[in-house]
Amino acid sequence: MHPATSFKVQRFIMVAVAPIVMALIMVFAAPHVARAEVTAFKQAVAEAAARDEVLSEFYRAADYQGIWTSDSDADRNRRQALMQAINGATAHGLAVERYAPDALMAQMKAARTPRDLGKVEVAMSRTFLRLARDMQTGMLTPSKIDSDLVRDVPLREPTSYLVNFAKSDPRGFFRSLPPKSAEYARLMKEKTRLELQMSAGGWGATVPANTLAPGATGNAVVALRNRLTAMGFLKRSATNEYDTPLQQAVQQFQAAHGLVADGTAGASTIKEINKGPEDRLAMIMVAMERERWMNMPLGKRHIKVNLADFTTRIYDEGQVTFQTRAVVGKNTSDRRSPEFSDEMDHMEINPVWNVPRSIAVGEYLPQMQRNRNAAGHLKLYNARGQQVSRANINFGAYNARTFPFNLKQPPSNSNALGLVKFMFPNRYNIYLHDTPAKNLFSREVRAYSHGCIRLADPFDFAYALLAKQEADPKTFFHTILDSKRQTRVNLDKKVPVHIMYRTAFTSAKGHTQYRPDIYGRDGRIWAALRAAGVSLPAQQG
Repeated sequence: MHPATSFKVQRFIMVAVAPIVMALIMVFAAPHVARAEVTAFKQAVAEAAARDEVLSEFYRAADYQGIWTSDSDADRNRRQALMQAINGATAHGLAVERYAPDALMAQMKAARTPRDLGKVEVAMSRTFLRLARDMQTGMLTPSKIDSDLVRDVPLREPTSYLVNFAKSDPRGFFRSLPPKSAEYARLMKEKTRLELQMSAGGWGATVPANTLAPGATGNAVVALRNRLTAMGFLKRSATNEYDTPLQQAVQQFQAAHGLVADGTAGASTIKEINKGPEDRLAMIMVAMERERWMNMPLGKRHIKVNLADFTTRIYDEGQVTFQTRAVVGKNTSDRRSPEFSDEMDHMEINPVWNVPRSIAVGEYLPQMQRNRNAAGHLKLYNARGQQVSRANINFGAYNARTFPFNLKQPPSNSNALGLVKFMFPNRYNIYLHDTPAKNLFSREVRAYSHGCIRLADPFDFAYALLAKQEADPKTFFHTILDSKRQTRVNLDKKVPVHIMYRTAFTSAKGHTQYRPDIYGRDGRIWAALRAAGVSLPAQQG
């Protein structure tokens, strides 16, 4: 905290709480008065907490005694720690105004009687609970922002905040709340860097060109050079030529923004370069909120799928040990991949594709109504699991509601699931799998699936998973694969899978990574944060 801010907090504690201390002196001036005044304080606490189940439960268990408003050192330290935490909320991308510090200070200053103190007591606890939850698991409820944000936020039991705070070092308690992940720490660092860039006027003039290639000269090249220098991708120089160092800087920028790193500043590259630090800062603050939604142990070994980055990674002890490109759900209302966490417990080698009902009646039934032999790679099964012939079926007699058959595709190289799928059973019917459509992995934007995650290197992914339980995972895998029979292989230890969506993320070394908001989700999260009071600092110009 800045020294000036710290002084303001300390001065507030001394000035605002003075009336509270005086009231307490009056309360304890005489025993007979004290009993009545304590009763008045407790009655006020009970009344003020009555409309809040959490506060009512906490104070009832504590016999309506306070934790904020006495003149003890413990209460004084709690008051000071709360106000300091509110003042420091902006460092976490939270909105100070959300905690109404001015109104709280005014109420504290105006306190004169034991009843006033009781109301202040509950007001401080109410503010504390909101701040503690926001710092630990985020301000927003994901599912209220987007129906595909089905992540279960690891919310703590609200009363536990007050119980644990009352017996903890106050400042240490607040320090314990935000995520302790290296990712969150790096996001906070990037937030500070961007705010400094904004206070210094940003990254300079935008690049006045649609495209620039190596060998070009002129003012647009100078603007490109200056902007990349300000961003930290290039050392300063005076030349106006698109030379090799500038080409290499463009490649680094492209790699950090999910673009094809060819060193030519085409239209998509120029568009990203011309975005200001305020745009990136909003992305960082959304990422911080998202990180708070996942403030929980992710697993010593776990899998992360970043939908916005089109990648799947395996982490062991916090380090990436495997990475592959991914294809994710198409950007339509019925195909976008949802965000959630679950546990992978098995893989299926030579899988059968059980065509989801929505695809069977939405895509294949109309085809078979036009031509009974359409989609001939699929077999039909009745409700008893018996395969049936198409020859005697009048597909025109059925609609999406009445179609009585299941469609399945046997194991093969052309199977829609490829030759292996990775299962973490969930109610969304989402899993990771191979695909025969390998050409899609060379594209910059890879949103084409019905919602499941297709992997560019599924065999290598399988080897990496099996390496924990098989001495020769490759031979083990291919022995089963060569049998051409559908085979389930259980994992000895379940592996947590976290399907995420991060348009801004970091790594231990190198530049912060930024990606397009393909589903528009982060835009909606940012709008919700703004509605909750979060704002960007004013940029100097």
